[in-house]
Amino acid sequence: MSTNEKEKHSHAEQLRALQVGLSALQRQIIADGRKLLIIFEGRDAAGKDGTIKRIVKHLSPRETRVVALGPPSDHDRRSWYFQRWTSHLPAAGEIVLFNRSWYNRAGVERVMGYCTDAEYEEFMATVPMFEQLLAHCGITLVKYYLDISKSEQKKRLAARRKDPLKQWKISPVDDQATKRWDAYSTARNEMLARTHSIAAPWIVVRADDKHHTRLSLISDLLSRLGEASHADHGLPDPNAVFLYDNAALEQGLIAP
Repeated sequence: MSTNEKEKHSHAEQLRALQVGLSALQRQIIADGRKLLIIFEGRDAAGKDGTIKRIVKHLSPRETRVVALGPPSDHDRRSWYFQRWTSHLPAAGEIVLFNRSWYNRAGVERVMGYCTDAEYEEFMATVPMFEQLLAHCGITLVKYYLDISKSEQKKRLAARRKDPLKQWKISPVDDQATKRWDAYSTARNEMLARTHSIAAPWIVVRADDKHHTRLSLISDLLSRLGEASHADHGLPDPNAVFLYDNAALEQGLIAP
């Protein structure tokens, strides 16, 4: 067996062990009637789809939902900003995963000018209160930001265009992802700093290595939610997944 084959086999074994842990966690969530909401944010091609796919692969489809909303309708634009997400929140015993979320306003809408300055400021001021309300009402909210470097993003976006099985991932906004890299970095930094809270902290995941990203994130999720059998799976890599802190920017742990 080659070194590459050994690495793939080791990764598959580790992933399976973590997926067994996720299954045990879901059984406990159902038994306890807990409501779990996991938010995934990150630049285009950061690996959100692939990570979510590995998390839900062996979970019960009856108690698991993945939510990926499209652009807002005219009615959505005239409604309370958070309204179109509220119907997708988890009920007792459910796990819901948001593949992008209300944080679109702090990212792509801010950078691309899809919202006004007033709408942006209202969102940034009210989202901590909204998330605190969710926590107060019994929803466990876990927010992950998958952080990718500029060079890795360019490589993945180029691969998308060549792979016919990934054509559905291509959007007009992709062309702006690297062109407006600095603007997205500024928006990300402000979002993390202003919406990181005790009730809903941001967890940053370094995402250049897809396999390591998935293992680290799932391991963090299990340990964070107190899955008892997680001790058998090892602790998450602290250099790959960590609570947001402004010092991480200064130390280069978050891509500039």
